[in-house]
Amino acid sequence: MKNLALVLLLFLGVQMNASTPKDAVKFYEIKNVKIPVVYEESSLLPTGFVQLVFLGGGNINDGDKIGLSKIASNLLNEGTKELGATKFADLLEQKAINLNVKTGLETLNFELDYLKDQQNTAIKLMSDLIKSPNLTEGALKKVQTQITSALLNKQNDFDYIASVNLSSLLFKNTPLANPALGTLKGIQNISLNDVKKYLQENLTLKRLIIILGGDINTDKTLSLLKPLLETLEIGQETKIHHYEANSTPQEKITYKDTQQAYVYFGSPFKLKDLKSESYKAKVMSFILGSSGFGSRLMEEIRVKRGLAYSAYLRVSTSNIVNYTTGYLQTKLENQKESVELVKKVVDEFVKKGVTQEELDSAKNFLLGSEPLRNETLSQRLYTKFFNFYLGLPLDFDKQQLEQIKNLTLEDLNNYIKSHTEIKNLTFSIVTQKSQKDKK
Repeated sequence: MKNLALVLLLFLGVQMNASTPKDAVKFYEIKNVKIPVVYEESSLLPTGFVQLVFLGGGNINDGDKIGLSKIASNLLNEGTKELGATKFADLLEQKAINLNVKTGLETLNFELDYLKDQQNTAIKLMSDLIKSPNLTEGALKKVQTQITSALLNKQNDFDYIASVNLSSLLFKNTPLANPALGTLKGIQNISLNDVKKYLQENLTLKRLIIILGGDINTDKTLSLLKPLLETLEIGQETKIHHYEANSTPQEKITYKDTQQAYVYFGSPFKLKDLKSESYKAKVMSFILGSSGFGSRLMEEIRVKRGLAYSAYLRVSTSNIVNYTTGYLQTKLENQKESVELVKKVVDEFVKKGVTQEELDSAKNFLLGSEPLRNETLSQRLYTKFFNFYLGLPLDFDKQQLEQIKNLTLEDLNNYIKSHTEIKNLTFSIVTQKSQKDKK
């Protein structure tokens, strides 16, 4: 019963667009602070969804307390101080309520879904959690032990090692260079006072965005949230962060007892305006390396030469950072050839651009598949929130499809050729020492 509401949403999600939901963004005023509310009402299923998103609560704001946001979010999943983790979890399960707290790159998120007739109880339990979280030494030690165990397990996760090392090279001297899980030393040095200060700073009205959806009355749901919201401090808006990837090509090799070479790579990507450029970056990314079979990288590395089972490269665009990132896994003896081939593929892609056939194929796929990404209620709400978060129109995804449809070969190739910076590839490789090196 624990995830009944979520299961129903996923099981019948493909039918969600059969309803005619109301959808918009509004502002709900508390203490003279206008809180953005992204919402969509749909009566197809008797379920509700509430998400409280606090901007600034993500790991890029951990400062010198690396792993603080991870510790805090995990502690918030340990129930209330009055009930503790087990009794609080049992109470949620009895009512088929799902409540999770997660942290992202820049946000702290409370996610709540429930059956319609349990709305009052669900919102009360979330309110109880925010007002009186289980901030005890015992709960902190439990969370620290769990994260420490996860980090120790990651020491033999070669994909993780290669990925973390790549970030440390691409984003040196920025918060993006730090692993989201934190570090062994950092996790142990975080105290309850650190967590309390973090929550006090982030659980504020000026950092809040509310997402509502399902078979609910938006105004009534907001009125149920009002007592909780009135207990929050006004606070300060979070600082806007933007970082640039390192433009100097580098290589870091980590030796492990492995039978494969794990090759991760990335480069800077200069994007001036997300609204006017992101569709070109999306098509460019699709053709170069994010589309799987048919992409340039996959064709050259796997199909033509059989050097790897898969090879991937995508252009990542956001308001925080824009860059390219990719990976492949290959035999030890093919490591050097694979690395050189990645460089060659990217270099020729920038110099020569794409063909009309490649553009047409990308258009057909993107125009056909993108609407499927917004079939379910949760997908549509996420898309609306993400667009709002980026300062874009709520229906920007639809506008982008029209932009892709009208994209010409000349415009795309001029755009690709202007991004010579993606050739400045940095590599992070986990491999085994050769017999010569061992000697």
